[in-house]
Amino acid sequence: MLFSGTVQIDAPRARTWAFLIDPDKVSSCGPGVESVEIIDAANFKVRAKVGVGFISAKFVVNMTFAELTAPDKAVIKASGQAPGSAVDAVGSMLLSGPPEGPTTMDWSAEVDISGSLAGVGARLMEGTANKIVGQTFDCIKAKLEG
Repeated sequence: MLFSGTVQIDAPRARTWAFLIDPDKVSSCGPGVESVEIIDAANFKVRAKVGVGFISAKFVVNMTFAELTAPDKAVIKASGQAPGSAVDAVGSMLLSGPPEGPTTMDWSAEVDISGSLAGVGARLMEGTANKIVGQTFDCIKAKLEG
């Protein structure tokens, strides 16, 4: 599945960048995120509960910053497991706009889910993913613009 979009954030680019590459800060906006373990500057582990339709799973996801070009571009790779399901993803963001803001974030994510969650169907999964993305970006905007 491929997801993408553009988000306008009324905040300076450097502050937006610092927030978005901080796993603790971003995870505070992720619905279902239970914990974040920072391994080193480029690697961290996230534990999250995800529900699609009537199926719910607790994922442990290893995440790596594959590319960081401050304050403009980041690429992150994720690979995780839950009982009966697995996920692999690559996400990217590109920040643009004047240094003082507002900041425009163009983002994309390619997500591959297998196992019992994948069996739920693309329509349900896509709706759930869009809901989670919307809630996450609303929270990020509120924290950066507030």
